Amino acid sequence: MIELSRGLGELFSDPSPDAARLAIAEKSRSLTDKLTTVSDAVSRFVRDGDYLAIGGFGLNRIPTAIVHEILRQGRQNLRFAGHTSTHDFQILVAGNGMGNGRLLAAVDVAYIIGLEMRGLSPHGRRVVESGEIALTEWTNYTLALRFKAAAMGIPFLPARSLLGTDTFTRSAARSIECPFTGEKLALVPALYPDVAAIHVHEADRHGNARFRGMSVADLELARAAKRLIITCERLVPEEEMRRDPTRTTIPYFLVDAVCEVPFGSYPGNMPGEYFSDEVHIRAWLEAENTQETYRDWLRRTIYGTRDFADYLQLCGGLPRLQELRRQDLMLDRGR
Repeated sequence: MIELSRGLGELFSDPSPDAARLAIAEKSRSLTDKLTTVSDAVSRFVRDGDYLAIGGFGLNRIPTAIVHEILRQGRQNLRFAGHTSTHDFQILVAGNGMGNGRLLAAVDVAYIIGLEMRGLSPHGRRVVESGEIALTEWTNYTLALRFKAAAMGIPFLPARSLLGTDTFTRSAARSIECPFTGEKLALVPALYPDVAAIHVHEADRHGNARFRGMSVADLELARAAKRLIITCERLVPEEEMRRDPTRTTIPYFLVDAVCEVPFGSYPGNMPGEYFSDEVHIRAWLEAENTQETYRDWLRRTIYGTRDFADYLQLCGGLPRLQELRRQDLMLDRGR
C-alpha cells in the first residue's frame, strides 16, 4: 500500500492486537462471582495513566457512579475516549484545573464539552482552552470504527470518512491508495482501552449483561477493552439469564467486575426506566460558571458524599427518582 498522507495528531494508545491479547488472555473464562462495590471496582481496575472509555450515548445509559468514583479517588493522568461524551466528560474534567492534580492528560475527541441542547460545560471549556489536555480529533463514526477494529482483533480499519477535512489533519489517521481500486482511503487505528465502564439494565453476578435501547459502540467497546466494569440497574439470578440467553448483549467472559447501581445513569436517562433530571443538569452547568462556585458544588455533591446512593439522596432521593420514572412512562405513552 502507498501511504499518501497522515494526520498531525498524537496516537494515545497502542493499536497492536498482539499487545492487547496478552492482557485479555489473562482473563478467567470460568463462571466466577464478580459482584463488588463501585469503590472496590475503581480501586482495583482503574489505574493512574490508564486509557479509559465510557459506554452509553450522550446522557443516555452512562455509568455515572463509576465516573464519580474515579474523581473521588483522585485518579491521575488518564487518557480518555471522548466518543459521545457529555456528563461523563463533565465529571472527569472536574479533576483538572481545580488545584487537585490532572485527572485527564489526553483525550481522543469526537464529542466533548457540549451537553447537547443543554449548552456547553464552562469548566470543560476552560480546561480545554488552557491547553492542559492533549487532544487528537476524530469523528463519532471513526472513533467507533476504532473500537470495531479492536473488537475484530486487527490494528486498523479503512474508511472513506475523514478524507478532505480538517478533522483528518488533526487526527492520527493516515491515507493510502487502495491496492485493489487505486482509490484514496483513510486508515483509522484500533483502540484498545485499558479499562471501560458500561451501564446496563440487568446483569448476573458472573457478568452476563443485557440492555435495551441503542447500543452505539458498546458491543464493540466491551470486546475491545482489556478490563471491563459493568454497572447495572438490577442484579438478576444466573437462571434468569439462562432462560433467554439470546438477550445477553455482553457475555461474562469479557467482564471483570459487576456493580449493582439502581438509577446508575442519573442524572442521565435510562431507556424504559427513567428520564434525565434536567433541573439537576442545569444546576450543575450553572455551578461551573466560576471556579469558586464549582469547588463548592463538587465539595457538596462528590467529595462530600460517601457513594452514589448518598449522592442520589442529596439530589432528592426516592421521590425525585420516582418522578423521573413517571416522566419516562409518560413519554413512552406518547403524552
